[in-house]
Amino acid sequence: MTKKYILLDPAYAQLDDIYEYTKTQWGADQAKTYVGGLFDCFEQIDSRQVLWRAIPVQLEIDGYFTRYEKHYVYWKKLSGGRIVVVAILHERMHQIEWLNNSFK
Repeated sequence: MTKKYILLDPAYAQLDDIYEYTKTQWGADQAKTYVGGLFDCFEQIDSRQVLWRAIPVQLEIDGYFTRYEKHYVYWKKLSGGRIVVVAILHERMHQIEWLNNSFK
């Protein structure tokens, strides 16, 4: 099966930040496990194996989200069904501000 999802540069940067923070707090093994779990989540989104929700209409953003442990993964679908991961945000981050900037 060909991978259909892609990550935008800001999402890659957020993955790097997640890895570094987790490594500092809990060690390299835990950081690899957590980031690996995020990549598993992307695969599950791509293969439609996770529950997700549309971003609320009030935000006027055409996209979707799901939760992976302490993070929310936001993405949009392109024509042809390709998934684009736009943002990976910690549950404590101000989601609306990030989303307004990320989806524009």
